[in-house]
Amino acid sequence: MFSIRSFLLILLIFPMSACLAQETYLQTVKTDIILPDEAGKNVLKLFNSEGNVVAVTSTGVFRHRDGKWTGRRQGTGWRTATLDLDGNLWLASAKNIQSEKNVKNIGSPPLAANDTILCLFWENKKTLWVGTNEGLWMWEGRWDFSPFIKSTRVNDIAKDATGSLYIATTKGLWRRKEAKWVNLDETLMAIGNQETYYALSPYNQGKDMIFGSVWAVSCIADNGDHWALRGADGLPYGPVRVVRPTHDGIWMGTHKGAIKKDSSWHYYHGKRWMPHSQINDILVIDSLTVWMATLEGISQIKQQPMTLAQKADLFEKVIALRHNRRGLINRSRLKTPGDVSSSYSDNEDNDGLWTSCYLLAECFRYAATGDSAAKARAIETFEALERLETVTGISGYPARSYATATDVVTQSRSPHPKKWHSSPDGKWQWLDDTSSDEITGHLFTLPLFYDMVADSAQKERVRRLIRRIVDHIVDNNYHLIDFDGKPTRWGIWHPDSLNHSPNWMYERGLNSLQILSFLKTAYHFTGDSKFEKHYQYLTKQHGYAQNAVQAKVFGPFETSHSDDILNFFPYYNLLRYSQGDPHRELYQKSLLRSWQAVRNDHMPVWNVLSSVMLNKDCDLQIALQEIQQYPIDLVNWTMENSHRWDLPKDQLVSRSGKLQSTKPIPTPESNISRWNTNPKHFDAGDDGKTEESGSYFLAAYWIGRYHGFWK
Repeated sequence: MFSIRSFLLILLIFPMSACLAQETYLQTVKTDIILPDEAGKNVLKLFNSEGNVVAVTSTGVFRHRDGKWTGRRQGTGWRTATLDLDGNLWLASAKNIQSEKNVKNIGSPPLAANDTILCLFWENKKTLWVGTNEGLWMWEGRWDFSPFIKSTRVNDIAKDATGSLYIATTKGLWRRKEAKWVNLDETLMAIGNQETYYALSPYNQGKDMIFGSVWAVSCIADNGDHWALRGADGLPYGPVRVVRPTHDGIWMGTHKGAIKKDSSWHYYHGKRWMPHSQINDILVIDSLTVWMATLEGISQIKQQPMTLAQKADLFEKVIALRHNRRGLINRSRLKTPGDVSSSYSDNEDNDGLWTSCYLLAECFRYAATGDSAAKARAIETFEALERLETVTGISGYPARSYATATDVVTQSRSPHPKKWHSSPDGKWQWLDDTSSDEITGHLFTLPLFYDMVADSAQKERVRRLIRRIVDHIVDNNYHLIDFDGKPTRWGIWHPDSLNHSPNWMYERGLNSLQILSFLKTAYHFTGDSKFEKHYQYLTKQHGYAQNAVQAKVFGPFETSHSDDILNFFPYYNLLRYSQGDPHRELYQKSLLRSWQAVRNDHMPVWNVLSSVMLNKDCDLQIALQEIQQYPIDLVNWTMENSHRWDLPKDQLVSRSGKLQSTKPIPTPESNISRWNTNPKHFDAGDDGKTEESGSYFLAAYWIGRYHGFWK
C-alpha cells in the first residue's frame, strides 16, 4: 500500500526539497470596505492625506482612519478630484471646480455648452491643468485654453521627475518638455496606439512615464529602454484607464476589473473581487494592500501571510457551519446570492460521492497530524457513507443521498428519473438510481478509513460494507440493481455492455478500470477467492486489463471532466492491491496516459495522486501554486473571461459546447474548482447562488502533506 515506505521510495526517485512549501505564503483576500450611507456607492477617487484615506464620491468627501469614517455630503454630481501640493482637496463637477475647504477661489473655466471637466492636475502651487472633452485649460491666476491641445478629449495629466508634462488625449500623447509642446504620435508612438491614450503615471522614481493606450500598457523610459505589454505579453484586458506603480509592480484599472503585474499577471474581476467591474481609481495602502474605487463601492485586496494549514482550518470551519447535512458533505445553497448568512443545505444527486471526497481529506489529515478533530470528522463521515447503504434496505446498494423521514427534499433535476423511497424502519428517505460515482467514491475511501483511522470494531464494519457492495455487483452479473429490480442508469460493468454495445464505448476503459479495482479491493479485505475469480474472468476472458489502457482513448480531443474523478480514484487501490499481478504494467500505462491527458488542466488533486502512484514528480510545483492561489471565498460567483486578451481561444468547444481556452484559467480568476470542473471554460459559475465546501482543496493539501510534498 502507499505509505511512508512508499514515500521513502519516492524520495529516491525525485528530489522533494524543490516541492516543499515555505511555512508561510501570501494569500489574496478581498474585503468589502463599507462606506457611510450618505456617501453613496460611486467612488470616484481615493487619496492618502494626513494619515487618512480620503474617498471622494459623487456626493462628497469622506475620510477613513482606524476603521471609522468621517465626512458629509457636499452636494451631488462630483466627477473627479485631485490634491494640490499642500494636500488640499479639489473637486470638480461637469462644469465647476472648487476646493473642499475654500482655500482659494479660482472659479471655473469658461467651458462651451457641450464641454465637461474630466481630470485635474496641480503642476505646482500656481498652476492647475484641467482636461475636458474638448481640450486642455490652464489656470495661473486666470484661465487660458491650450492652443496645442484642442478639439480632443483629455483623459489624464501627469508630470515626470524631469518636469516634463504629459497629456493623454484621443488625438495623441502630448509632452511639454522645456516649454516645447510635442505630439509624440508624430515622433515616437506606434501607429497601433490609434493616437488614443487613457492613463498616465510616473514610474521608476518618476524618471519614466507609463501610459495606457487602446491595446497596451507601455512605458517611455528615461534611458530609452521603452516597453509595451499587450495581450500576447500577458495583459489580460484593456484599455487600462488607471495606473498605480507599487514597490513590486504595477496595479492597473479597467472597465472590467483590476490587474496587477509583478513577476506574473493577476486579474481581479467579478464579484469575488469587486462590487462592480468598472475601476475608477486605485490607492496603494501599503506593500500588501490596495483599495479599489468602483461604481458600487470600495474593495480591499490584501496579500495576507498564511500557511496552508491555516487555510485548511478556515475551510473546516466553513464546512462545520454550512456544509454538513446529517453527516453528508456537499456544497450549500444561498437564498441571497453571495450572502453566506443565507446558506442552507439541500440534498444533491451525488451526495455519496462528494461525502467520500471529504472522508478522503479527513483520513489523510488524521494520518498526517494525529489530530483528534480529524479523526472525529472521519468517523462521522464514514458513518454517513455506511448509512447510505443501510438506509436502502438493499444489501450492498448505497443511495445517492438520504434525509430523515420528516425532511423536505428537493426532487432531482437530472434528465434520468430518480425517486425518493422510505427506509425499512420508516425513519429515513433515500434517493435511488445510484451511479458508478457513488460506488467509486465509497470503494476508494473506505479502505483509507480502514488503514488510517478505524479501530478494530470499525475495521470490521468497513470489511462488511465493502463485501456487501461488491457482492451486490458480482451477484447481479456486474450491475447495480435498483429498487425496481432493474440496473441503474450508470451502474453497469458487464462485458456485453462494455465490450459490445456502442452506447458504452466511451465508458469501456473507465468502467473496466473501476470493476477491476472494486474486485481487488474486496479480495484484499475479505480474502474471499470469488472476488479474485471474477477478476481473473474479466481480465482473461474479456480483456478488461487491456480495456483499462483505453481510459482516455475515446474522445481524444476533449476531456470529460465529470469522469476524471471516476478515472483516477480506481487506480489507487488497483495499484495497491495488484502487487505481482501480470497486468500491473497495463494499469500503470493506463494511469500515465490518464495523467498526460489531464496534465494541462493544472488540477492539483490529479497532480498529487499521480505523483504518489507513479512514483515521480507530476508537476507538484504547479499543484502547490494552485492550492496556494485557491480562493478563500468559496462562493461560486460567475466569472467571465471570454473578453480577455491574454487567453488563447481553443477552436474546439468543450464537451458541454462552451467556449474554452487552450490553457487553464488561473484559479483565482475562474469559478471555484471542483473535481469535475473544466478549468478552461472562459465563463463559469452560478451568480453566487451556491458555496462550495472546500473539500477539493482539503484533499489535495492533505494527500500532499501526508506524502511530504509540502508542509
